[in-house]
Amino acid sequence: RIRCERGEVRGGLRDCGPVPNRRGTTVRFLPDSQIFGRKASFDPARLYRISRSKAYLFRDVLISWSCAKEHLASLPDVPEQDSFQFDNGLRDFLTAELEGAETLCEFPFSGRAEFPGPDGGSAEWAIAWAPGREPSLLSYANGISTPDGGTHVVGMRDALRKGIRAYGDLVGKKRVNQITSEDILSCTSAVLSVFVASPEYAGQTKERLGNPQVQKFVDGTIRDRLDSWLGGDPATANRILSYVLEASEQRIRLRQERETRRKSATRNLRLPGKLADCSSSRRDGTEIFLVEGDSAGGSAKQARDRTTQAILPLRGKILNVASASSDRLQANRELQDLLQALGIRTGSGYRDEDLRYERVVILTDADVDGAHIASLLMTFFYTQTPDLVANGHLYVASPPLYRLALGDSVCYARDEAHKEELLATRFAGKEKVSISRFKGLGEMMPAQLRETAMSPETRSLVRIRVRKDDAPETVQIVTRLMGRKAEERYRYIQDNARFAPDLEA
Repeated sequence: RIRCERGEVRGGLRDCGPVPNRRGTTVRFLPDSQIFGRKASFDPARLYRISRSKAYLFRDVLISWSCAKEHLASLPDVPEQDSFQFDNGLRDFLTAELEGAETLCEFPFSGRAEFPGPDGGSAEWAIAWAPGREPSLLSYANGISTPDGGTHVVGMRDALRKGIRAYGDLVGKKRVNQITSEDILSCTSAVLSVFVASPEYAGQTKERLGNPQVQKFVDGTIRDRLDSWLGGDPATANRILSYVLEASEQRIRLRQERETRRKSATRNLRLPGKLADCSSSRRDGTEIFLVEGDSAGGSAKQARDRTTQAILPLRGKILNVASASSDRLQANRELQDLLQALGIRTGSGYRDEDLRYERVVILTDADVDGAHIASLLMTFFYTQTPDLVANGHLYVASPPLYRLALGDSVCYARDEAHKEELLATRFAGKEKVSISRFKGLGEMMPAQLRETAMSPETRSLVRIRVRKDDAPETVQIVTRLMGRKAEERYRYIQDNARFAPDLEA
């Protein structure tokens, strides 16, 4: 017996003599209250599920479960005593998961094979096609879940694609070459487990296996077994092939429809050359970021989600439409490019269904110039496309002005006041806090820009709306501040100069 505590051995190794446990080593673990807190506890339901899943992964191994009754008062589905042992491993797991579901095969396609060579290892799989269920693919490496897949999953996907294509060629089905792994997995419930002597993972969380030799072994092994399985049961093989071909044709049809809709949306539309468009064919969930200059546009293009986020760099300050004539507006190339990118017209020609993006996001530097550009853009949309604003499509992003860091602790400040607040709270009493000021979005790393301004999980957006009760006052303020009469702006500044800090904040 040996006891360890906080990384150190306590008491050394001790010989306990004959012991009743003949099944292996007993490991007892207690969470340290100084590390995990005094209220730390285990979730019996989760441990019960993990124990059961381990029994599936280690076929023929008997796993005994016991839990004190006082921990199960609110868990009626968790027993005090139980045991797990599954002779057929993952096949038993998949059969239990699909109980009652309609499948294309009476029994899952399953198998197990040993790795060749001195290092050893093994692969086990179970695959079934159930059109009425959401597709699922669970993968494990050395008993550890790999939610991001890895080389073992790539090998299985390749084997399924090659095997079903080969069977389609054998029975003379046309268009089998258009089948992809996604078509095959669209109704597939699969479990894959490999054991590798020297596993290589991508990252410390072990969520993706990286051993290249595993891909080749899994591909070849599953492919050989799949050919025999399909050839030995033509009725099942034909049902699977027909369903996969139908899924493939539907995928191609939907892709063509998306391309057609996208072309229709942009027909007779000269998209600006600097526009980095998104790939989604639907407006729902899409965004276009109007950014300040090519430098910020470059960072934003690297930080964006290419599927749903488009980037349009603008050249400095746009025309102040509140004080410009309609002829100047029509002649302004920057504003015409903006309208063409959005797919809309101004005034009575605006139609909400023509707008190519669900959200229009103004993203400028967190300084006075950036605020001025944002004001000019808001003035443009408010005066020229008021329905776009009224329907809730216009937003302003809030990028930070400062970055504060101390060791691994990093946070961002919107402005000077927010910076001082963080120094007085989060970094109170701390010395050597690194403070950096962003001179512009172009100086931010793409990862920083993504985190602070573009990622829906961490960014802050302000939706621009005008309440009906405030409409007359809003018209008056916009006209006064952005209109042609400079004396009105001068008078407003004189009347409100004492509120400048609040206005700036």
